[in-house]
Amino acid sequence: MAELAMNKSQSEFRKGLQSGISISIGYIPVALTFGLLAKTTGLSFSETVLMSFVVFAGASQYISLSLLSLGTGIFEIILTTFIVNIRHFLMSSALNERCEDDDLVHKAVYSFGITDESFSVAAMNEGKVTTGYMYGLNLIGYFSWGIATGFGYLLGASLPQTLQESMTIALYAMFIGLLVPSMKKSVKVVFLAALAACFNTIFTLTETLSTGWAIVAATLLSSVIVELIEGMKNKQRRKDDE
Repeated sequence: MAELAMNKSQSEFRKGLQSGISISIGYIPVALTFGLLAKTTGLSFSETVLMSFVVFAGASQYISLSLLSLGTGIFEIILTTFIVNIRHFLMSSALNERCEDDDLVHKAVYSFGITDESFSVAAMNEGKVTTGYMYGLNLIGYFSWGIATGFGYLLGASLPQTLQESMTIALYAMFIGLLVPSMKKSVKVVFLAALAACFNTIFTLTETLSTGWAIVAATLLSSVIVELIEGMKNKQRRKDDE
């Protein structure tokens, strides 16, 4: 019986690995770029790789690089990272309903590896999602991200110093590249981005807040205002339908 359970667990683990191959392939170029940019930002090799293995959150890591280059304090960086990753509470809660019952320790371990991509793959899985499947799915993405980060850093170290310094511009270009597709799909995102930019500009020019706190405050304020407006619109629509 125990051997049968072990074989099933190994089979689910292999199934998770197979499902995660496409995710890991997608992570590699992004992780390589992160490692390269981390080198130009001034991080050491160990700091760069450690960030990828400990944080394991692409958007937050890129934002952290931007904040570090601006000399932002640690607390502001941690708070900004928390705000960016707060969606993981919702993803983990939703996925927990699909996962098989298991020890809390196992769930805590594999939940660390949940990303937007692994959540999407696991959520589309038919039936109950097993612990072995989640370990396989998350591990292949986790190690490909961390290892590719290290290769990206080494690649950046081999570039001429002038080119390394100019690569910091690519960080802002990447943020624009991530934002524009979302802006094309939703007017709400356009309004949110414009409002956040206005708040950040006001806070910076008036020197009301430091650079890090200006970004945090602008993000929170714009998000709250947009959601309040959205809520009022939905409430009005319901009244009109009645």
